[in-house]
Amino acid sequence: MSDRLKRFILDDSGATAIEYGLIAGLIAIALILGATAVGDSLDGIFTTAQTELDKA
Repeated sequence: MSDRLKRFILDDSGATAIEYGLIAGLIAIALILGATAVGDSLDGIFTTAQTELDKA
């Protein structure tokens, strides 16, 4: 029984999958934040262009 317990405690095969999942989640968050920033910037550019076209 103690052999099984030692193997269970020392088994780290699931840790790698969890680490990869965390990395993928962080990358997804970074992509979403980046896309949001680019979208806001583009919105400002197009708003400025529309305002200038309305003046003309």
